[in-house]
Amino acid sequence: MIRYLSSLVALGLLSSVASMGLGGEWTIPMAGNAFRLELGAGGSRSGFQRDGSVRVSKPADTVAAFFRVDRPAKIQLSVRARSADGKGGLVAKVGSQSFAASAPSAEFEWVPLGEIAAEKAGYVRVEIAEAVDVGEGGVEIQELKASSVTDGLIIDFVRNNEGNMFYWGRRGPSVHLTYDTPKDVSLQYAYSEITVPTGMDVEGSYFMANGFAEGYFGFQVNGPQERRVLFSVWSPFKTDNPKEIPEEQRITKLASGPGVRVGEFGNEGSGGQSFLVYPWKAGVAYRFLTEVKPDPNSKEHTLYTAWFGDKSQNEWRLIASFRRPKTSTYLKGFHSFLENFNPQFGHLARGANYGNVWVVDKDGMWYECIQARLSADATARGRHRLDYNGGADGDHFFIKNCGFFDDVGKVGSSFNRESTSNEKPEIDFSKLPR
Repeated sequence: MIRYLSSLVALGLLSSVASMGLGGEWTIPMAGNAFRLELGAGGSRSGFQRDGSVRVSKPADTVAAFFRVDRPAKIQLSVRARSADGKGGLVAKVGSQSFAASAPSAEFEWVPLGEIAAEKAGYVRVEIAEAVDVGEGGVEIQELKASSVTDGLIIDFVRNNEGNMFYWGRRGPSVHLTYDTPKDVSLQYAYSEITVPTGMDVEGSYFMANGFAEGYFGFQVNGPQERRVLFSVWSPFKTDNPKEIPEEQRITKLASGPGVRVGEFGNEGSGGQSFLVYPWKAGVAYRFLTEVKPDPNSKEHTLYTAWFGDKSQNEWRLIASFRRPKTSTYLKGFHSFLENFNPQFGHLARGANYGNVWVVDKDGMWYECIQARLSADATARGRHRLDYNGGADGDHFFIKNCGFFDDVGKVGSSFNRESTSNEKPEIDFSKLPR
């Protein structure tokens, strides 16, 4: 235990520990742990200053900051704040408790809020607003401090901006399902279905259905009025700038469906990307089919094709077909994931159900995927954000993230869904649109 506690101190997980069994003091940067709850000018929810502070200037202009406790605790809260005219006032709320405080200085200083009692392990949400409408100046809040003498208390949050973690932390953790597929078999197709529960189709969400070693395929919420079906394949050339890819290593478009736009992508590796603007809806089951096979006309290329459709309509739409150079493979690394790509919405929960998952080998034999393993990104593994989970519920898998919920998934855990062999897809591959 002593070695474990010492490691936590060295890693910055406890900022002040006097001795074994005592609590500590934690300084929580607003820049990586707070979210504006109301749209600001230009539709922005950001509002962070270069110094990492966030400004509130009216009672409705509320900011929520989050941190997670690992046990029940009594916690003293204070904020590091300032107001331009020295007359600013703050109102803070934690659950049913409210606190009022003044910000009497034009320089940043610590302002006490009060004591709260966290009744269980989980996230604490601290909402802060300006007490009165003071116009453009308002009150700037840079940090939140939590102090406690609760024995052994550990508090998790985004601690600093190393590796641009304020950005990644506000995006929230990404969570993945890796499916158990037959070994020593040449798999050609991946099939899965996604249903996003009502209210979980939050802006910034990408529900990835069919991931494979060289790309991904799913749908996302781009904005209040736009949703897309997205299919991408990485180039074998490693770069975040697609313009740097040599001609002989570029992804080549072979075909695309009606209304599908095809181009390039970067900033997370680079390659070929296609998307269809499509008004998919929460509560409706959609199906995804991906084909991966060696190019029969070349030993150094692989062909990737994706189809999408509304299951209830028994439809298949071609999204796109790509050729990848310097590759000769069948389907490998079949997985799904869920991520938030918009940090302004990292405080909102999202999730989806992944069901009726299958793979098909090159000879047309179908195999049902009833077991999956949970994994997560560095944001989760580094304990910057712990609001992620996944598992099996009856006949489907589920994953969820963001929203600062309390139940935490266990990375590396495996689970089985109930078989849906009675719903085995019936697909005539020769009649798919190409």
